[in-house]
This record gives sequence, C-alpha cells and structure tokens, in this order.
Amino acid sequence: MKQGFFVFISLVLMVLFCVPVFGQVNSKSVETFSIDNFDTAGEMEWTWDVQASRLVADGYPVLGYVKGMPNSLKNLQKEGDPEPMVLGAKVSFNRKGDNWMEIYPTKAGEDGEVKNYEVPLQGIVSHFDLWVWGANYTYYVELLVRDALGSVHVIPVCTTDFEGWKNFTIKVPSTIPQRSSLRSGPETLAFVGIRVRSDFNEYVDDYVVYFDNLKYTTSILENIYDGYELRYADFGGEATDSTETTGAPEGVQTVEGEK
Repeated sequence: MKQGFFVFISLVLMVLFCVPVFGQVNSKSVETFSIDNFDTAGEMEWTWDVQASRLVADGYPVLGYVKGMPNSLKNLQKEGDPEPMVLGAKVSFNRKGDNWMEIYPTKAGEDGEVKNYEVPLQGIVSHFDLWVWGANYTYYVELLVRDALGSVHVIPVCTTDFEGWKNFTIKVPSTIPQRSSLRSGPETLAFVGIRVRSDFNEYVDDYVVYFDNLKYTTSILENIYDGYELRYADFGGEATDSTETTGAPEGVQTVEGEK
C-alpha cells in the first residue's frame, strides 16, 4: 500500500516538473548597444573631451584618435567598415599624489556653447563592456554613471598593470537605482565618463591609455509596460509643479466641467 502511494506521488511530481508552463509574460529582452566604437569620429552628435586634476603638467592631458584595434576584433571587420580607430589619452603630472584625468562626452547646445553631455542608456543596464590598452602602470580605470535619482556612481573597471589590450566586462551593481517615479529627473541610467586615477606610489611623468569599443548590455523591456505611453500624455494648458507635461506622443482631449 505504502509502495503504491509513493509511486503515485512520484508520478504526480514528475508530471508537475515536466509539463511546460504556458502563458508567461516575457519581461526581458536583452540587447547590446554601442556607446562609441571610436571609428566614426565627427559623425556622432557628441564628441569627447578630457580634463585632469590640479597637479597636471603644462600641455596635458592630450586626447586623440589613433589608428588601430585589438587583434580579437579584427575578425569582426567587414568590407566597407570605416577604418578602425581607438581613443587615446596621454597625461603627465608634476608629482605623485591623488592624480586623475576624466574623459567625458560633450555636446554643443542650441546656443552653440559646448557643455558636458551625459549619454542616456536604454532599459535596465546589467553590464558595460570596454577594451583597455595598458602600459604596465598602476593606474585605475573607472566608469562614471548617473542613476535615475540624479546621483553619480563610480564603477571600477580595471588596473592598467598589464601590457597591450584586454577586454573587460563590468557588472552594474544592483544598488544603483535605474528607475524613478519622479517625473522631473532622469528616467534611466546615464553614462557620464571614464576616470583614470594614478596609484599614490606610481610614476606620473608619462602615462598613456587607449580605449576601444565601449558598449553596454541592457534589458529593454524592463521599463516598458502595457500603457506606458500614457505616463507622458499631454493634457494641454499650463503645467503645474506636480503635473509637468513632457511632450506626449499623443494629445489628450480634455473635458471642461460645468461652470
């Protein structure tokens, strides 16, 4: 009797685990987007600039594009692709200490003034991917991102105590907010720039670093839900502090109450 009961229970469990589950909604669609492959300088809507800490030597830092690419990416080149380029930065400091340089996007505004530009990222970002060229110096590479609440976070990438090219996949910490219920602030994560810091005991008179193929992996369906376009519906009239309109895809037909 007991043996038959256990056989019956085993069959039930087998059916439960083997029968496929239907009707589940897929809330993730993972895609990879390029922030910059550095091959099309001058063709993007924004460009790169560089700044450094106060102990920087005269004439530095220097930023520029150089012909080249990691060997692992050469097999991905197709006929008709632009000539491969990488972004390089050279810096020299007057003495050891808390030295750094930042490489960041800039963009001209409507008034023609060039300002820092934070690249908006789609969806919920899980990883960044970046090729880094090192010259066996102890410098630290970090990514700067702004979260959906407006705070800037530093994400460590690597130490450049190696020679040549290396590829790094950088996980975005789950503690960084990538969603916000606020309508006045950024809605998603934004890329702010790349920071390179020297070790306190490292030589600082001649340092060079190169970057290539900066991209990110994201789940683009995380922020899309049934009816999400209604979030920015324009009701017309003047917006109040609590109901600021933001340019809706479709207008809303308003109904006036009785007077």
